[in-house]
Amino acid sequence: MLKEMKKMFRVGIFEILCRLGLVILTSGIIGFDREQKNRPAGMRTHILVGIGACIIAMMQQEIAAQAVIFAKSNPQIATVIRADQARLIAQVVSGIGFLGAGTIVVTHHSIRGLTTAASLWATAGLGLAIGMGYYAIALLSFIAVIAVLVLLKKIVHVPTNKNFQIKYINPEEAEPFINEFFKSRKIKAITTDYSVDTQDEVKIFRKKYAIAFISADTSAEIIDGLAQNKNIIAVRALAK
Repeated sequence: MLKEMKKMFRVGIFEILCRLGLVILTSGIIGFDREQKNRPAGMRTHILVGIGACIIAMMQQEIAAQAVIFAKSNPQIATVIRADQARLIAQVVSGIGFLGAGTIVVTHHSIRGLTTAASLWATAGLGLAIGMGYYAIALLSFIAVIAVLVLLKKIVHVPTNKNFQIKYINPEEAEPFINEFFKSRKIKAITTDYSVDTQDEVKIFRKKYAIAFISADTSAEIIDGLAQNKNIIAVRALAK
């Protein structure tokens, strides 16, 4: 009876190797995407997170199996034996937050690393699912994670808001050029500030624009494109 229960509840060596191999493959692919994009946590970090979560999940299963077997072999104390399947797993879910926080970089005007932190958390979840033997959940979740990291940005284009200041002379020539430049690139530009100064008896016009990028143009390409006009003195991106 006990031998049959051990076979039923305990994980064999082959099963352990399969789970570790699967978690290395899935977490490695996620980590490769992050490393390819020069993010703080790459392949090794994601693989180690996945393996660690998988190990803890398998340990939890083994502890629970031992508790069940011990309770069956000692029925007189079975009522006081507890096998909480979620105790160790809960510590992984909360503990991975500290590692994820280390990948987040906060500067004066931006925050980077949130996606990488989330991918580490998702990798830990995959490791737990694989370690517990929930292969369908793990594989479908892996596909969802890869779709979000790789495909979502190509499918869904979210406008990025930027603020620019353009300094120019001869507004009768410069302004039509600026308007046509934005229109040709399908860029929605809203004037947020306007001023005029005089330097050496020459009027210098300044306009600030709030720009929503709809095309794939980067800030540098916008600045270079506008600077081609002889009437535009300077173009610069502003911090929000």
